[in-house]
Amino acid sequence: MEDYHKPDQQTVQALRNIANRLRINSIKATTAAGSGHPTSCCSVAEIMSVLFFHTMKYRYDDPRNFNNDRFILSKGHAAPALYSMWVEAGFLKESELLSLCHVDSTLEGHPTPKQQFVDVATGSLGQGLGVACGMAYTGKYFDTSSYRVYCLLGDGEMSEGAVWEAMSFASYYQLDNLVAIMDINRLGQSDPAPLQHHVEKYQKRCEAFGWHTIIVDGHSVEELCKALSQPRHQPTAIIAKTIKGKGIPAAEDKLGWHAKPLPKDMAEMVIKDLQSRIMNSSKHLYPPAPVEDSPPVSLRNIRMPSAPSYKPGEKISTRKAYGMALAKLGRYNDRVVALDGDTNNLTYSEIFKNEHPNRFVECYIAQQNMVSVAMGCAARERNVVFASTLASFFTRAYDQLRMAAISESNINLCGSHCGLSTGEEGPSLMGLEDMAMFRALPTATIFYPSDGVSTEKAVELAATTKGVCYIRTSRQDSAIIYNSNEDFHVGQAKVVYQSKEDQVTVVAAGVTLHEALAAAEHLKKERISVRVIDPFTIKPLDVKTIIDHTRATRGRILTVEDHYYEGGLGEAVSSAMVNESGFSLHRLAVSHVPRSGKPHELLKIYGIDRDAIAQAIRKMLSTSTNAK
Repeated sequence: MEDYHKPDQQTVQALRNIANRLRINSIKATTAAGSGHPTSCCSVAEIMSVLFFHTMKYRYDDPRNFNNDRFILSKGHAAPALYSMWVEAGFLKESELLSLCHVDSTLEGHPTPKQQFVDVATGSLGQGLGVACGMAYTGKYFDTSSYRVYCLLGDGEMSEGAVWEAMSFASYYQLDNLVAIMDINRLGQSDPAPLQHHVEKYQKRCEAFGWHTIIVDGHSVEELCKALSQPRHQPTAIIAKTIKGKGIPAAEDKLGWHAKPLPKDMAEMVIKDLQSRIMNSSKHLYPPAPVEDSPPVSLRNIRMPSAPSYKPGEKISTRKAYGMALAKLGRYNDRVVALDGDTNNLTYSEIFKNEHPNRFVECYIAQQNMVSVAMGCAARERNVVFASTLASFFTRAYDQLRMAAISESNINLCGSHCGLSTGEEGPSLMGLEDMAMFRALPTATIFYPSDGVSTEKAVELAATTKGVCYIRTSRQDSAIIYNSNEDFHVGQAKVVYQSKEDQVTVVAAGVTLHEALAAAEHLKKERISVRVIDPFTIKPLDVKTIIDHTRATRGRILTVEDHYYEGGLGEAVSSAMVNESGFSLHRLAVSHVPRSGKPHELLKIYGIDRDAIAQAIRKMLSTSTNAK
């Protein structure tokens, strides 16, 4: 290796000392907290030492500097090891480690972005490498910069399919700026990992996925320095054979010690022994400075250049309007990027792909990885990211969505073919749980546009709304109901049909809004007046508008949704009205697993079409008349 300079003996000793101080600090922190994973920290001590003080280039006083190399601790339970590195770098005080897991501490049991040196939360295993892929893709193709991305995984999480989705993505896109270090310490939570210490089997698997793979002794500073210095023409996997609990004699390579802090007396003995291994060294190591070649990026003024160009009465599906809006937004904002999972001709993100091919990332049928890659692309505010697939497919990525919320990620997701609109394809492709999923995420905003104008506005608003944004789109064409100059805001509903004599308020969105409008027109002939509200966002819900108009219609309200009863629009409205008296709330939704059929047939069969809405309103009025 021509460009490899073997570290001198003083550097090697200094790195060994840092590794043992990491062990000491991890043991101190976890024993003080009475919680944590000291044995998992001890197996990665040399890996972390070499990464942070020999290999990675970063500004230790500015952890989120966009020129810095990136680090993802996918095995998040080794958080004290990460915190110890930032003590060593001088960013944290050693005394802060003793606050680990305290309710008022920013040092949590698993990493979260409360700390500047954490880009995304980890701890739900198997997800870090996908995020690292998004960062590496951004570095290579969007930033075209020198920074590298390092991801440390545990052997237990190598059983997760999401890891191999990420491995496949990285090799396909030749992410030669990505290094995965695998801590093969043999032992899992309750049993040994499936491959135990058969590092050659890990090597064959990684090589089969197109990675340059190196086996090292994970406790040899020299071997780690050499492996991490190798030139790369493809993603690199370093298979580090380690001992779980290394440096803790009673726990080394023994089951039963995972997630168990050492008792105080035992900790004191182990720390004393580790301190005796730290040799005097006059050499102080500092991380090398990064190459400053990343372009500055501002995501402040992401907006549409002009109003929507649709005309009232014109017909377009909201999924196609999404694709057109995304391409339009990307036309005037070069940090808008789009991801899809081999459905771009269904979600219509193909319109963006055709217009901005260098900013479109095909993630193929790997939706879990697609969400993780989106998080990585969005990290450090490098891009405004939109990712799309069928609404039903986001269910398999729910853990990634949950972690995106915990990570405070700003990602925008579009689920097309929601509800019964998939029709002939049948229930396996019908997204009927998606609103329930996203409503449960604390940081989520749910847009449910009903025409082309509101869809374009939803895309524009999502681009500047913090947190996880979800846009729910439908398959079939629907009429434009809004003027192009209509103003939309997050959490602001629209009253789309009303008169002074209205007797019932109907809240509906998407396909069912058009059914509600048709029902209102039909009931008008029977001299029954109905008020129709489009919520626009399901979360946050415009509670005030809905309650005020329900009061105006004598407390009578009906919700209609192309979703299961559980967790959707009806339950959102029910929750908003729980403390209101004198209200009569009725709900129409899909009550059981549907079947194949034409969309209009299914709306009728499952009782959410215009006839069902009209009949429900007649029944509500009849019941209230009888009550009087």
